[in-house]
Amino acid sequence: MSYLKSSDIAEIEEMFGKPRELYTEVEMTPEELMQVRQSQVSGRAHDITLFIFKDDKMLFTAKHFYPPGLYRAPSGAVKPGENMIEGAKREAFEETGAEIQLEEYLLRIRVKFYCDDDYINWTSHVFEAKYVSGEIRPHDTEEIREARFIDKKDIEHFNETMLKLNIGGFRYRVFLTENTLKQLERKHNENR
Repeated sequence: MSYLKSSDIAEIEEMFGKPRELYTEVEMTPEELMQVRQSQVSGRAHDITLFIFKDDKMLFTAKHFYPPGLYRAPSGAVKPGENMIEGAKREAFEETGAEIQLEEYLLRIRVKFYCDDDYINWTSHVFEAKYVSGEIRPHDTEEIREARFIDKKDIEHFNETMLKLNIGGFRYRVFLTENTLKQLERKHNENR
C-alpha cells in the first residue's frame, strides 16, 4: 500500500475530477522488478505522470540510459508529507525546469508488475497540466538527461522505440501514454 492516503486522493478528485480507472499487468525480468522494489522508499507504490502542455506541444523528458531520440512524459513520486499538488509541481520543476498548473486528473492506472510468483502492485496517477513558466532544463540531472517540448506526432516513434527495446517498464509507459492520449481525445470530443 502506498503512503498516499485515500483522503489525499479524494481531495485531488474534488479539485481536478474523478479519473478514468484502468488495470493492467506487466511482466518484468527479475532485475526490472528489483529496480521497481528499490524505488519503494517509505512504502512508495505510486507515481504521478504529467502530460504538460504549452499550446499544442507536450513537455517530455529523457533519462540518461534512454537511447538518443527517446522521450516520455515526466513522472515521479509524491514524497511523504507532501500533498499530490506539491509533489506534482516539485517533480515537474526537478525534471523539466517548468512551473506548472494542474488541469485535470485523467487516469488512475493500477498495475501489477510481476516476475514468476513475485509481484508489486503499483498505481500511476496521470494528470494533464499547463506549462506556466520556466527555462526548460532538468534540475535533477542525476536522473534526467534532457527535457524538451515535443509534437504529438513524435509519440508514435517513441512508443515504437520503447516496444522494440522490450523492457517491462517501457511496455508499461507505452500502455500509459496510449491510454492518456485516448482520454485526452475523449475530453476534446466532449468539449466540442
